[in-house]
Amino acid sequence: MKILSQKSILCGLAVLLCATLVRAADLPRKPSLTLDIAKQIAQAAEKKALASHWAMVIAILDDGANLLCLERMDSAPIGSLEVAQKKARTAVIFKSPSKDFADSLTKGTTALLKLDVLPFEGGIPLIIDGKIVGSIGVSGGAASQDGQVAQAGADWFKANAK
Repeated sequence: MKILSQKSILCGLAVLLCATLVRAADLPRKPSLTLDIAKQIAQAAEKKALASHWAMVIAILDDGANLLCLERMDSAPIGSLEVAQKKARTAVIFKSPSKDFADSLTKGTTALLKLDVLPFEGGIPLIIDGKIVGSIGVSGGAASQDGQVAQAGADWFKANAK
């Protein structure tokens, strides 16, 4: 019986020691987008589009390129649903605005065509404390219009992210 009690005490101490070690190895916390924030980013972008009388599709993705929010304004082209998401995906997986790929392609870097990117303006990564937390992608107008609307959403995020 005495041996059983000693074994129980040792097992208990081992469990406590392991629990202490697990707490010491806590994983770092990372910021992430919520659905509410994604909707507010989309609203800021939509406000810019409405003020300019442009019909756009606005896509907000998380840091894993998963769709959080998708808005298609009245009269926005149906094909822009896919294009906006691909611009946002390009921005988040390569941590770079999709316009950078367009600029590189214009300069002759045709190897980009082998990548799964959409090299058109309108995709912008969303960054907080130097970390990518998602992206916005916009389609429906000329490339510069898409870029302006995406930038409005990204600017709102930058100004309001905590």
